Amino acid sequence: MTPQSNFDGTGRDLLLSLVERIERLEEEKTAIADDIREVKAEAKSHGFDVKAINQLVKLRKIDANDRIEQEAILDTYMHALGMIPDT
Repeated sequence: MTPQSNFDGTGRDLLLSLVERIERLEEEKTAIADDIREVKAEAKSHGFDVKAINQLVKLRKIDANDRIEQEAILDTYMHALGMIPDT
């Protein structure tokens, strides 16, 4: 029995539908990625630092309390490594 024979008409139709949906979403993802690149290029053309903007986007996704905790841990580690001078 070949794997192909395990699918009746309904199973084949469902599989095709799922694959086509994934393909459409992949196309949308590519289009969105292109849009994001354009916005970043615009930001750069206005003199903004794109790396800093990327960091801001990342930080805004994090809950404020979690972000504060992560920053405190990072500061502690940086201090321990001598990356932040003693005050």
